[in-house]
Amino acid sequence: MKMRELGRGGLTVSALGLGCMGMSANYGVPGDKAEMIRLLRDAVDHGVTFFDTAETYGPFVNEELVGEGLAPVRDKVVIATKFGFDIDPATGARNGFTSKPAHIRQVVDGSLKRLRTDVIDLLYQHRVDPETPIEDVAGTVKDLIAEGKVKHFGLSEAGPQTIRRAHAEQRVTALQSEYSLWARDVEAEVLPTCRELGIGFVPWSPLGQGFLTGTVKAGQSFGKDDVRSWFPRFTPEAMQANQALVDVVTGVAAAKGLTPAQIALAWLLAQDSSIVPIPGTTKLHRLEENIASADVELTAAELRHLADAADSIPIQGGRGTGKEQYL
Repeated sequence: MKMRELGRGGLTVSALGLGCMGMSANYGVPGDKAEMIRLLRDAVDHGVTFFDTAETYGPFVNEELVGEGLAPVRDKVVIATKFGFDIDPATGARNGFTSKPAHIRQVVDGSLKRLRTDVIDLLYQHRVDPETPIEDVAGTVKDLIAEGKVKHFGLSEAGPQTIRRAHAEQRVTALQSEYSLWARDVEAEVLPTCRELGIGFVPWSPLGQGFLTGTVKAGQSFGKDDVRSWFPRFTPEAMQANQALVDVVTGVAAAKGLTPAQIALAWLLAQDSSIVPIPGTTKLHRLEENIASADVELTAAELRHLADAADSIPIQGGRGTGKEQYL
């Protein structure tokens, strides 16, 4: 596996990470625990060193899974987790956002236990909390870094001004936001800000919640335990309209003897050397398919063709977060 540095923050990881959320939550029935632990260790054997989780995935159970799965290889991997939601510990219900300093500390202590580690490699603010100044958030993480509980600070779904304010208080190593061929709004201001400041970029849902793989068909339905059942881009009408982009990706893939997923990931990797996508999966053959995309070379003509298609095909439905504006 090729390696990449996330911006200029001193954190080097595999060119593709593994998003672990779907192993426990949000995409239907969770995977079998023993099988998911095997998959985590298979990922390490295949060269993946970057693993993404959060306290809210489950909640809590995904951190526990990642902690158990990676415990034997802890010295070989980088684990990223997140704070930022007000979660009822009894029910698991999310009650909006909160990044108050005391809450951040409480979350970090819980995450360290669940992850079976004494330090979090990369700690993201999961969503911007409008009620807590970002300087207070960054300052709290700065103190946690000084205490040895955290190594690197990250933001997720933040806008340029928030990124700059946070970075002035504590270096932001990575920004994680949705980015793929069908979710390109970060290209306008967010990505240029990251490039200017030397911040790495970690696309979540780099395969468009599976849609860009070509395996999700128009008319397909999703259960209530699958977030796509309420995502605007997965209504029957939106999927039928958005299929045009998948058809273009599939055409490029067929010409190169590859899969649509590999083309979609290779396109992202080609956008900047500091971009590290984190596709998720619960299947070994999909993991191997995704990993292979790190070695795919797209020509300048192919990259232009994909970008032109994404520019010219209007994507129907709001993206996964349900909001288009960054705070």
